[in-house]
Amino acid sequence: MPDTNDEARPTSDVQPRPTAGAVGSPATPYASAIPERTGVAEFFAPVAGFGVSLSNFFKPTVTEQYPREPANVKPRFHGRHQLNRYPDGLEKCIGCELCAWACPADAIYVEAADNTPDEQFSPGERYGRVYQINYLRCILCGLCIEACPTRALTMTNDFELAGPTRSGLIWEKQDLLGPLSEGMLAPPHPMVEGTTDTEYYRGEVTTSTDSQRDWVREHRPDDASLLGGPGLATAIPIGETRAAQQKITAAARREGGAR
Repeated sequence: MPDTNDEARPTSDVQPRPTAGAVGSPATPYASAIPERTGVAEFFAPVAGFGVSLSNFFKPTVTEQYPREPANVKPRFHGRHQLNRYPDGLEKCIGCELCAWACPADAIYVEAADNTPDEQFSPGERYGRVYQINYLRCILCGLCIEACPTRALTMTNDFELAGPTRSGLIWEKQDLLGPLSEGMLAPPHPMVEGTTDTEYYRGEVTTSTDSQRDWVREHRPDDASLLGGPGLATAIPIGETRAAQQKITAAARREGGAR
């Protein structure tokens, strides 16, 4: 039988691996791809890393004058939440509670209710009757707005969410609802005639119609949203928590010397 050890022996064309402590064949010398500095560049090379710092010595100092002046936040900054509306004024929230399930801090609480012919708050069958966000828990991560199937929940640039009480940092639905824009009617009111929730989701509804205004005029003749313009600001008063927050923010700005 052939010796099995002969099969494992290296041939003359194969170099054996160096043993521990031994030095193998010399590798290819390292060649830098960066050209070597010469002259003045070589002289200043040791302090070249301070170039950015030294250049800023001669620039004016920029300090945010907050709260004297409003802070300049980035356009995509994730701040306070807002519950949005469709162009005719109906609410986008359908009470599905996906935002509450997605929240890692358990900061959102939602209770849904059924729409009726006399109380239609959103397209479809259900709407968010109770909506709360506890800003003592909220970490402003934005997972809730990613989970929302109707883009009902978004985040604004408002970051001033301080308050002296625990209850003052639990925002209700009335605090979170977005304001009425031109062409909107304050809910409840019927959907645009001949449409379903699908047309709303596709963006095919662009404003309120005459039949919707006639319905509101019949059931709520004193509704301020029928007047449009300045009446939209008073049609739906803001919630108590949001109003208190606005007072706290205004007082802090006055104390800080806001211009």
